[in-house]
Amino acid sequence: MTKIVGVRFRNAGKSYYFDPKDMELFVNDKVIVETARGVELGTVTIPAMEVDDEKVSQPLKEVTRKATDKDVQKAKDNEAAEKEAYKICLEKIAKHNLEMKLVQAEYTFDKSKLLFYFTADGRVDFRELVKDLASVFHTRIELRQIGVRDETKILGGIGICGRELCCKTYLTEFAPVSIKMAKEQNLSLNPTKISGVCGRLMCCLKNEEDTYEYLNKTTPKRGDIVATANGETGEIIDVNVLRQTLRVLFEENDNKEVREYEVSEVTVRGHKKKGQNNQNQAKQQEISKEEQEASLLEALDKQEEAASENNKKENKNNKNHNNNGNHHQKGDHKKENNKKNHNKKNHHNNKKNHKSKDNKES
Repeated sequence: MTKIVGVRFRNAGKSYYFDPKDMELFVNDKVIVETARGVELGTVTIPAMEVDDEKVSQPLKEVTRKATDKDVQKAKDNEAAEKEAYKICLEKIAKHNLEMKLVQAEYTFDKSKLLFYFTADGRVDFRELVKDLASVFHTRIELRQIGVRDETKILGGIGICGRELCCKTYLTEFAPVSIKMAKEQNLSLNPTKISGVCGRLMCCLKNEEDTYEYLNKTTPKRGDIVATANGETGEIIDVNVLRQTLRVLFEENDNKEVREYEVSEVTVRGHKKKGQNNQNQAKQQEISKEEQEASLLEALDKQEEAASENNKKENKNNKNHNNNGNHHQKGDHKKENNKKNHNKKNHHNNKKNHKSKDNKES
Protein backbone atom coordinates (compact mmCIF):
# COMPACT_ATOMS: atom_id res chain seq x y z
CA MET A 1 0.00 0.00 0.00
CA THR A 2 1.16 3.53 -0.82
CA LYS A 3 0.14 6.70 0.99
CA ILE A 4 -1.13 9.36 -1.45
CA VAL A 5 -2.93 12.68 -1.63
CA GLY A 6 -4.96 13.82 -4.67
CA VAL A 7 -4.15 17.23 -6.18
CA ARG A 8 -6.05 19.07 -8.92
CA PHE A 9 -4.66 22.00 -10.93
CA ARG A 10 -7.78 23.39 -12.63
CA ASN A 11 -11.54 23.33 -12.08
CA ALA A 12 -13.10 20.01 -13.22
CA GLY A 13 -9.61 18.76 -14.01
CA LYS A 14 -8.13 15.36 -13.27
CA SER A 15 -6.72 14.64 -9.80
CA TYR A 16 -3.11 13.44 -9.67
CA TYR A 17 -1.48 11.42 -6.89
CA PHE A 18 1.40 12.84 -4.85
CA ASP A 19 3.30 11.71 -1.76
CA PRO A 20 2.16 13.86 1.23
CA LYS A 21 5.24 12.85 3.29
CA ASP A 22 4.52 13.76 6.93
CA MET A 23 2.33 16.76 6.11
CA GLU A 24 -1.24 16.94 7.39
CA LEU A 25 -3.31 17.95 4.38
CA PHE A 26 -7.06 18.44 4.06
CA VAL A 27 -9.44 18.89 1.12
CA ASN A 28 -9.22 22.39 -0.47
CA ASP A 29 -5.74 23.03 0.96
CA LYS A 30 -3.39 24.79 -1.48
CA VAL A 31 -0.07 23.02 -2.08
CA ILE A 32 3.10 23.48 -4.14
CA VAL A 33 4.16 20.40 -6.14
CA GLU A 34 6.72 19.50 -8.79
CA THR A 35 5.19 18.22 -12.04
CA ALA A 36 6.39 17.33 -15.53
CA ARG A 37 5.56 20.90 -16.58
CA GLY A 38 7.46 22.45 -13.66
CA VAL A 39 6.48 23.85 -10.26
CA GLU A 40 2.69 24.15 -9.92
CA LEU A 41 0.14 25.40 -7.39
CA GLY A 42 -2.66 22.87 -6.86
CA THR A 43 -5.67 22.17 -4.66
CA VAL A 44 -6.05 19.03 -2.55
CA THR A 45 -9.13 17.09 -3.68
CA ILE A 46 -8.41 13.70 -2.08
CA PRO A 47 -7.22 13.64 1.56
CA ALA A 48 -4.25 11.51 2.61
CA MET A 49 -5.11 7.81 2.23
CA GLU A 50 -3.52 4.50 1.28
CA VAL A 51 -4.13 2.87 -2.10
CA ASP A 52 -2.87 -0.29 -3.84
CA ASP A 53 0.60 0.00 -5.34
CA GLU A 54 -0.85 -0.98 -8.76
CA LYS A 55 -2.92 2.24 -8.88
CA VAL A 56 0.13 4.46 -8.39
CA SER A 57 2.63 5.38 -11.09
CA GLN A 58 6.08 5.07 -9.60
CA PRO A 59 8.16 6.99 -8.71
CA LEU A 60 5.56 9.06 -6.84
CA LYS A 61 6.48 12.74 -6.65
CA GLU A 62 6.32 14.48 -3.29
CA VAL A 63 4.31 17.50 -2.20
CA THR A 64 6.93 20.23 -1.83
CA ARG A 65 5.11 22.28 0.80
CA LYS A 66 1.85 23.96 1.73
CA ALA A 67 1.12 27.11 -0.21
CA THR A 68 1.40 30.44 1.59
CA ASP A 69 -0.55 33.67 1.07
CA LYS A 70 2.35 34.92 -1.07
CA ASP A 71 2.02 31.84 -3.30
CA VAL A 72 -1.71 32.41 -3.76
CA GLN A 73 -1.05 36.08 -4.61
CA LYS A 74 1.65 35.03 -7.07
CA ALA A 75 -0.87 32.72 -8.80
CA LYS A 76 -3.27 35.68 -9.14
CA ASP A 77 -0.47 37.81 -10.59
CA ASN A 78 0.23 35.02 -13.08
CA GLU A 79 -3.42 35.11 -14.17
CA ALA A 80 -3.12 38.84 -14.88
CA ALA A 81 0.10 38.20 -16.83
CA GLU A 82 -1.66 35.45 -18.81
CA LYS A 83 -4.29 37.92 -20.05
CA GLU A 84 -1.55 40.24 -21.29
CA ALA A 85 0.29 37.32 -22.93
CA TYR A 86 -2.98 36.30 -24.64
CA LYS A 87 -3.35 39.76 -26.23
CA ILE A 88 0.27 39.80 -27.42
CA CYS A 89 -0.05 36.31 -28.92
CA LEU A 90 -3.19 37.35 -30.82
CA GLU A 91 -1.24 40.23 -32.36
CA LYS A 92 1.63 37.91 -33.34
CA ILE A 93 -0.77 35.38 -34.91
CA ALA A 94 -2.30 38.17 -37.02
CA LYS A 95 1.18 39.40 -37.94
CA HIS A 96 2.25 35.93 -39.19
CA ASN A 97 -1.17 35.43 -40.86
CA LEU A 98 -1.71 31.98 -39.30
CA GLU A 99 -5.06 30.17 -39.56
CA MET A 100 -5.47 29.29 -35.90
CA LYS A 101 -7.83 30.29 -33.08
CA LEU A 102 -6.12 31.12 -29.77
CA VAL A 103 -8.07 29.75 -26.79
CA GLN A 104 -5.97 30.37 -23.69
CA ALA A 105 -2.56 31.43 -22.40
CA GLU A 106 -1.22 29.75 -19.27
CA TYR A 107 1.92 30.29 -17.18
CA THR A 108 3.39 27.62 -14.94
CA PHE A 109 3.59 28.75 -11.30
CA ASP A 110 7.30 29.59 -11.46
CA LYS A 111 6.90 31.20 -14.93
CA SER A 112 9.49 28.82 -16.36
CA LYS A 113 7.10 28.00 -19.22
CA LEU A 114 4.30 29.79 -21.07
CA LEU A 115 1.70 27.60 -22.81
CA PHE A 116 -0.70 28.70 -25.54
CA TYR A 117 -3.72 26.52 -26.39
CA PHE A 118 -5.27 26.87 -29.84
CA THR A 119 -7.62 25.18 -32.29
CA ALA A 120 -7.15 24.81 -36.05
CA ASP A 121 -8.66 22.83 -38.91
CA GLY A 122 -5.34 21.26 -39.85
CA ARG A 123 -1.63 21.36 -39.10
CA VAL A 124 -0.11 24.79 -38.47
CA ASP A 125 3.55 25.72 -38.98
CA PHE A 126 4.11 28.00 -35.97
CA ARG A 127 7.92 27.81 -35.70
CA GLU A 128 8.42 31.49 -36.55
CA LEU A 129 5.63 32.41 -34.14
CA VAL A 130 7.38 30.54 -31.30
CA LYS A 131 10.65 32.37 -32.00
CA ASP A 132 8.81 35.70 -32.02
CA LEU A 133 7.04 34.94 -28.72
CA ALA A 134 10.27 33.71 -27.07
CA SER A 135 11.97 37.01 -27.92
CA VAL A 136 9.12 38.90 -26.20
CA PHE A 137 8.59 36.81 -23.05
CA HIS A 138 12.14 35.42 -22.57
CA THR A 139 10.88 32.05 -21.33
CA ARG A 140 10.11 28.61 -22.74
CA ILE A 141 7.15 28.75 -25.16
CA GLU A 142 4.87 25.81 -25.90
CA LEU A 143 1.91 25.80 -28.32
CA ARG A 144 -0.66 23.01 -27.97
CA GLN A 145 -3.36 22.24 -30.50
CA ILE A 146 -6.60 21.07 -28.84
CA GLY A 147 -10.03 19.89 -30.05
CA VAL A 148 -13.35 21.73 -29.88
CA ARG A 149 -14.42 19.74 -26.80
CA ASP A 150 -11.31 20.86 -24.89
CA GLU A 151 -11.88 24.43 -26.10
CA THR A 152 -15.43 24.43 -24.70
CA LYS A 153 -14.19 22.92 -21.42
CA ILE A 154 -11.73 25.81 -21.03
CA LEU A 155 -14.10 28.61 -22.07
CA GLY A 156 -17.28 27.25 -20.44
CA GLY A 157 -20.86 28.24 -21.23
CA ILE A 158 -24.54 27.39 -20.70
CA GLY A 159 -26.07 24.20 -22.14
CA ILE A 160 -29.51 23.82 -23.75
CA CYS A 161 -30.74 22.57 -20.34
CA GLY A 162 -30.07 26.05 -18.92
CA ARG A 163 -27.27 24.89 -16.61
CA GLU A 164 -23.50 25.42 -16.77
CA LEU A 165 -21.74 22.91 -19.04
CA CYS A 166 -20.99 19.50 -17.53
CA CYS A 167 -17.41 19.53 -18.89
CA LYS A 168 -16.73 22.85 -17.13
CA THR A 169 -18.25 21.87 -13.78
CA TYR A 170 -17.49 18.21 -13.05
CA LEU A 171 -16.42 16.08 -16.05
CA THR A 172 -12.73 15.21 -15.65
CA GLU A 173 -12.49 13.16 -18.87
CA PHE A 174 -14.49 12.94 -22.11
CA ALA A 175 -16.26 9.61 -22.59
CA PRO A 176 -16.92 8.35 -26.16
CA VAL A 177 -20.43 9.30 -27.33
CA SER A 178 -22.20 7.61 -30.27
CA ILE A 179 -25.44 7.84 -32.27
CA LYS A 180 -26.45 4.47 -30.81
CA MET A 181 -26.92 6.17 -27.41
CA ALA A 182 -29.40 8.67 -28.87
CA LYS A 183 -31.31 5.82 -30.59
CA GLU A 184 -31.31 3.77 -27.38
CA GLN A 185 -32.92 6.70 -25.55
CA ASN A 186 -35.46 7.22 -28.37
CA LEU A 187 -34.27 10.79 -28.98
CA SER A 188 -34.66 12.81 -32.14
CA LEU A 189 -31.60 12.45 -34.37
CA ASN A 190 -31.78 16.10 -35.35
CA PRO A 191 -28.18 17.36 -34.84
CA THR A 192 -29.39 20.68 -33.39
CA LYS A 193 -31.13 18.78 -30.57
CA ILE A 194 -28.44 16.23 -29.67
CA SER A 195 -25.31 18.34 -30.16
CA GLY A 196 -23.80 20.58 -27.50
CA VAL A 197 -22.21 24.04 -27.48
CA CYS A 198 -19.03 22.56 -28.97
CA GLY A 199 -20.97 21.29 -32.01
CA ARG A 200 -20.37 17.64 -31.12
CA LEU A 201 -22.71 15.02 -29.65
CA MET A 202 -23.71 15.99 -26.10
CA CYS A 203 -21.66 14.32 -23.35
CA CYS A 204 -24.81 13.88 -21.22
CA LEU A 205 -26.05 11.21 -23.67
CA LYS A 206 -23.63 8.93 -21.82
CA ASN A 207 -25.10 9.70 -18.38
CA GLU A 208 -28.24 7.56 -18.68
CA GLU A 209 -26.97 5.09 -21.27
CA ASP A 210 -26.51 2.21 -18.81
CA THR A 211 -30.02 2.70 -17.38
CA TYR A 212 -31.63 2.74 -20.84
CA GLU A 213 -29.67 -0.34 -21.95
CA TYR A 214 -30.88 -2.29 -18.91
CA LEU A 215 -34.51 -1.14 -19.18
CA ASN A 216 -34.69 -1.70 -22.95
CA LYS A 217 -33.69 -5.34 -22.45
CA THR A 218 -36.54 -5.94 -19.98
CA THR A 219 -39.22 -3.72 -21.60
CA PRO A 220 -41.53 -4.96 -24.42
CA LYS A 221 -41.01 -3.30 -27.79
CA ARG A 222 -43.40 -1.28 -29.90
CA GLY A 223 -45.41 -3.66 -32.09
CA ASP A 224 -45.35 -6.56 -29.58
CA ILE A 225 -48.60 -8.41 -28.88
CA VAL A 226 -49.43 -8.46 -25.16
CA ALA A 227 -52.14 -9.96 -22.97
CA THR A 228 -53.69 -8.28 -19.92
CA ALA A 229 -54.79 -9.90 -16.65
CA ASN A 230 -58.37 -9.99 -18.06
CA GLY A 231 -57.25 -12.09 -21.04
CA GLU A 232 -57.51 -9.28 -23.60
CA THR A 233 -54.82 -9.07 -26.28
CA GLY A 234 -53.59 -5.93 -27.98
CA GLU A 235 -50.66 -4.31 -29.76
CA ILE A 236 -48.17 -1.96 -28.08
CA ILE A 237 -48.16 1.37 -29.91
CA ASP A 238 -46.05 3.41 -27.51
CA VAL A 239 -43.47 2.75 -24.77
CA ASN A 240 -42.21 5.01 -21.96
CA VAL A 241 -39.02 3.30 -20.89
CA LEU A 242 -38.27 5.40 -17.80
CA ARG A 243 -41.82 5.30 -16.41
CA GLN A 244 -42.13 1.65 -17.44
CA THR A 245 -45.56 2.22 -18.98
CA LEU A 246 -47.12 1.01 -22.25
CA ARG A 247 -49.95 2.22 -24.45
CA VAL A 248 -51.83 -0.75 -25.86
CA LEU A 249 -54.23 -0.71 -28.83
CA PHE A 250 -57.22 -3.06 -28.62
CA GLU A 251 -59.23 -3.78 -31.78
CA GLU A 252 -62.61 -5.49 -31.84
CA ASN A 253 -64.48 -5.43 -35.14
CA ASP A 254 -64.49 -1.74 -36.12
CA ASN A 255 -63.94 -0.49 -32.58
CA LYS A 256 -60.48 0.67 -31.45
CA GLU A 257 -59.44 1.54 -27.90
CA VAL A 258 -56.10 2.63 -26.41
CA ARG A 259 -55.35 1.97 -22.74
CA GLU A 260 -52.24 2.54 -20.64
CA TYR A 261 -50.65 -0.22 -18.54
CA GLU A 262 -47.55 -0.73 -16.46
CA VAL A 263 -45.03 -3.23 -17.82
CA SER A 264 -45.69 -5.58 -14.91
CA GLU A 265 -49.43 -5.71 -15.73
CA VAL A 266 -49.08 -7.33 -19.17
CA THR A 267 -47.54 -10.47 -20.65
CA VAL A 268 -45.84 -10.55 -24.04
CA ARG A 269 -47.48 -13.14 -26.32
CA GLY A 270 -45.54 -12.48 -29.51
CA HIS A 271 -44.51 -10.06 -32.21
CA LYS A 272 -46.41 -8.73 -35.16
CA LYS A 273 -46.39 -11.11 -38.11
CA LYS A 274 -44.26 -10.37 -41.17
CA GLY A 275 -46.09 -8.32 -43.75
CA GLN A 276 -48.19 -6.47 -41.14
CA ASN A 277 -45.40 -4.01 -40.39
CA ASN A 278 -43.97 -3.37 -43.84
CA GLN A 279 -44.28 0.39 -43.52
CA ASN A 280 -42.29 0.46 -40.28
CA GLN A 281 -39.63 -1.80 -41.78
CA ALA A 282 -39.33 0.47 -44.81
CA LYS A 283 -38.91 3.48 -42.51
CA GLN A 284 -36.18 1.71 -40.54
CA GLN A 285 -34.33 0.79 -43.73
CA GLU A 286 -34.33 4.39 -44.98
CA ILE A 287 -31.52 6.44 -43.43
CA SER A 288 -32.90 9.88 -42.76
CA LYS A 289 -31.03 13.08 -43.48
CA GLU A 290 -30.97 13.86 -39.75
CA GLU A 291 -29.31 10.53 -38.97
CA GLN A 292 -26.69 11.13 -41.66
CA GLU A 293 -25.86 14.53 -40.16
CA ALA A 294 -25.71 13.02 -36.66
CA SER A 295 -23.41 10.28 -37.96
CA LEU A 296 -21.16 13.02 -39.36
CA LEU A 297 -20.84 14.51 -35.85
CA GLU A 298 -19.82 11.09 -34.53
CA ALA A 299 -17.22 10.74 -37.29
CA LEU A 300 -15.80 14.18 -36.45
CA ASP A 301 -15.44 13.11 -32.82
CA LYS A 302 -13.46 10.04 -33.83
CA GLN A 303 -11.24 12.11 -36.16
CA GLU A 304 -10.46 14.56 -33.34
CA GLU A 305 -9.61 11.72 -30.94
CA ALA A 306 -7.24 10.22 -33.52
CA ALA A 307 -5.69 13.63 -34.22
CA SER A 308 -5.11 14.32 -30.51
CA GLU A 309 -3.41 10.94 -30.14
CA ASN A 310 -1.16 11.71 -33.12
CA ASN A 311 -0.30 15.13 -31.65
CA LYS A 312 0.72 13.48 -28.36
CA LYS A 313 2.95 11.02 -30.20
CA GLU A 314 4.50 13.81 -32.28
CA ASN A 315 5.23 15.86 -29.16
CA LYS A 316 7.00 12.88 -27.60
CA ASN A 317 8.99 12.28 -30.78
CA ASN A 318 9.94 15.96 -30.97
CA LYS A 319 11.17 15.89 -27.37
CA ASN A 320 13.24 12.77 -28.05
CA HIS A 321 14.56 14.33 -31.26
CA ASN A 322 15.57 17.51 -29.41
CA ASN A 323 17.28 15.48 -26.68
CA ASN A 324 19.16 13.44 -29.29
CA GLY A 325 20.11 16.63 -31.11
CA ASN A 326 21.50 18.11 -27.91
CA HIS A 327 23.39 14.89 -27.25
CA HIS A 328 24.93 14.91 -30.74
CA GLN A 329 25.86 18.56 -30.39
CA LYS A 330 27.61 17.83 -27.11
CA GLY A 331 29.41 14.92 -28.73
CA ASP A 332 30.51 17.09 -31.67
CA HIS A 333 31.65 19.77 -29.25
CA LYS A 334 33.76 17.24 -27.35
CA LYS A 335 35.33 16.00 -30.60
CA GLU A 336 36.23 19.55 -31.59
CA ASN A 337 37.81 20.15 -28.17
CA ASN A 338 39.80 16.91 -28.48
CA LYS A 339 41.04 17.97 -31.93
CA LYS A 340 42.08 21.38 -30.59
CA ASN A 341 43.92 19.79 -27.66
CA HIS A 342 45.61 17.31 -29.98
CA ASN A 343 46.73 20.11 -32.33
CA LYS A 344 48.03 22.12 -29.38
CA LYS A 345 50.10 19.13 -28.17
CA ASN A 346 51.53 18.55 -31.65
CA HIS A 347 52.39 22.24 -31.97
CA HIS A 348 54.05 22.22 -28.54
CA ASN A 349 56.07 19.05 -29.38
CA ASN A 350 57.16 20.54 -32.69
CA LYS A 351 58.44 23.62 -30.87
CA LYS A 352 60.41 21.44 -28.46
CA ASN A 353 61.96 19.38 -31.29
CA HIS A 354 62.84 22.55 -33.17
CA LYS A 355 64.57 24.01 -30.07
CA SER A 356 66.54 20.81 -29.44
CA LYS A 357 67.74 20.81 -33.07
CA ASP A 358 68.89 24.43 -32.74
CA ASN A 359 70.80 23.58 -29.54
CA LYS A 360 72.56 20.63 -31.22
CA GLU A 361 73.55 22.76 -34.22
CA SER A 362 74.96 25.44 -31.93
